[in-house]
Amino acid sequence: MMIRTAIRGAAGVAALLLVAEAAGRTGLADTRILPLASTVLARVAELAGDPEFLQDIVATLTVWASGLLVAVALAIPSGVVLGSLPRAETALRPLIEILRPIPSVALIPLVALLFAADGQVKTTIIAYAACWPVLINTLYGMHDVDPLARETLRSFGFGRRAVLLRVSLPSAAPFVMTGVRLAAAVALIVAISTELLSGGVGGIGVFIMKAGSGYRVDLMLAAAVWAGILGMVVNALLVRAERSLFRWHLARAGVVA
Repeated sequence: MMIRTAIRGAAGVAALLLVAEAAGRTGLADTRILPLASTVLARVAELAGDPEFLQDIVATLTVWASGLLVAVALAIPSGVVLGSLPRAETALRPLIEILRPIPSVALIPLVALLFAADGQVKTTIIAYAACWPVLINTLYGMHDVDPLARETLRSFGFGRRAVLLRVSLPSAAPFVMTGVRLAAAVALIVAISTELLSGGVGGIGVFIMKAGSGYRVDLMLAAAVWAGILGMVVNALLVRAERSLFRWHLARAGVVA
């Protein structure tokens, strides 16, 4: 099933590239504005051997990982606490709903005033954007815990802490993992967006900005393709981990692992 899905996905990408190539070669698209697909793919291959671009990838992945880790470290405990204390969640839910829609990149000027280091600014912005999917999914996971399982454990004399560790957290774990997977994609998008807007010494966003200033649309698109490849790889790894760790949850939901 997975191989068949991958083949269909590759066929869809190939069809899109063929259409883009044909549009450029037949004059439907101006190649001065939108380069040929073959040209962009050639630049993608060239960037794979470019040491400077590889350093930019490392820079982006570094701030991405640090921001995501901060988000996970803050959002999971917060979600568990709020999910375990309904009154606290009711009190803080309006604040969460106010803060959650705020675009993270809109906070760049404020964060830049608070932190002098470029890496700290990017990490803070990424963590802010990535914490919401983890927090919301953790809350949903805590709400999805079977009340009968909790009451059964309590009837045997187990306290609140034991119920949390033995029932609530294991039941919420698949939702938390889904939140982390969604947050990973959000974090990568925000990392590159922050690099584009705030600049810095390196990163895929900085590379795209420099390529744009030199009117190298082919390099801009090639770097964007590499960003997409990184996102696809990260998502595939997390999906694989999710299916390996939570086969029981997928089986209960009727999903084929």
